[in-house]
Amino acid sequence: MWLEIICGLIVYRLFRRFFYDDDVLEVETSDSNAIFSVANRLEKLYSGKVYVGLHIPDADTGSRLNIDMVLVTKGEAAIISVKNLAGFVSISEDGSWTCEGVSSRRAERHPNPVAEAKKQASVLESYLEQRGVALPEGYFSYKVVIPNPKFRTIYNAFPSEVITYDQWVQLKPEPKSMFSGWIKGAFRGGKKEMQESFHQQLNFILSTAPMWDRLELKGNKYVLGEFLEFKGKQEDTLALRNIKRSKVSRLIIQKTSMLGLDMLVQFLR
Repeated sequence: MWLEIICGLIVYRLFRRFFYDDDVLEVETSDSNAIFSVANRLEKLYSGKVYVGLHIPDADTGSRLNIDMVLVTKGEAAIISVKNLAGFVSISEDGSWTCEGVSSRRAERHPNPVAEAKKQASVLESYLEQRGVALPEGYFSYKVVIPNPKFRTIYNAFPSEVITYDQWVQLKPEPKSMFSGWIKGAFRGGKKEMQESFHQQLNFILSTAPMWDRLELKGNKYVLGEFLEFKGKQEDTLALRNIKRSKVSRLIIQKTSMLGLDMLVQFLR
């Protein structure tokens, strides 16, 4: 009986992998998984570079501002805010969103996501300018992506900055797609050398900007947060005590389970 169950699980996993391997269908679980699923799809669609989990200092508040991701392509850059909302969503007069669950009927109120994304763009521009990047005014545009297939609307027209689930699944890698025209084209008319130099500098600054730590589990599962310390058996923690955080960008931990399968955990920064 156990052999039949195990064989059935293996066949089921293989069937899903070969016939349902679509980035859109993977967005069902946590907010972190939704963010990385959106990032992977954007990179495939627009052949750009996506920086996930930025933790940028905000000079106005003295704290750090979380940015889900920044998409950079040739001549374009945009702040992407991901809202993994499931349920019926409506917009209030003050711009805030209310999400009512399909089964629980419990309403959750969310601050205006478009205003938050606009604020993130302003803070990121200030940060980049402080690090020596000369940006035209309004260089970064901003979008709010809702990738959850359980998202529903209640007779509301969403702002143009919002990409609903139905619009998200229809995005195509075409010049005239919904994401084209994000940037005003300030550098498209300049010299090629200037464009390349600017994008090299921009990508370097973004790659070295403060980011959340990333916990990557086997099976394309992710968690974003701040890594504090190792806990476990003394012999394990002693071996890890000499690791310097500033010198390590990736730490891989493997453990063999009872079935002989590896559990893979990666800490990235």
